[in-house]
Amino acid sequence: MIKEKSAPFAALVLRVSLGILFLAHVGLKLFVFGVPGFVGYFASLGLPAIAAYLTIALELIGGLALIFGVYASWLALPLAAEMLGTIVLVHGANGWLFTNKGGGWEYPAFWAVALVVLFLLGDGAYALRPARHSA
Repeated sequence: MIKEKSAPFAALVLRVSLGILFLAHVGLKLFVFGVPGFVGYFASLGLPAIAAYLTIALELIGGLALIFGVYASWLALPLAAEMLGTIVLVHGANGWLFTNKGGGWEYPAFWAVALVVLFLLGDGAYALRPARHSA
């Protein structure tokens, strides 16, 4: 049974938490690795430079959208796809635990699931522009 009175606030907490995590994640790329370093990392994976720039844009725009609640539940899907992509391209071969060398796939998998849950819940309370959808 869903707690109808508190479910919008649960979505709010989930939405804002995920948004903060994405801003921290993109901040690592921008301020620690630097854009050239991140582009070089993508090149080492055999990915084109444009994919690195699109990833940065998705995490920055997606993180802000999640925090402010602007079509957040819809942006959760491409963000979840990104997390699944990190499993396939980076973390999957490193085993289950994220504490393994190179990071395993447990954390990105959980993150992807949380994003799908947000999509199913909707934008929640205090969203600036809630997405209109029925799931």
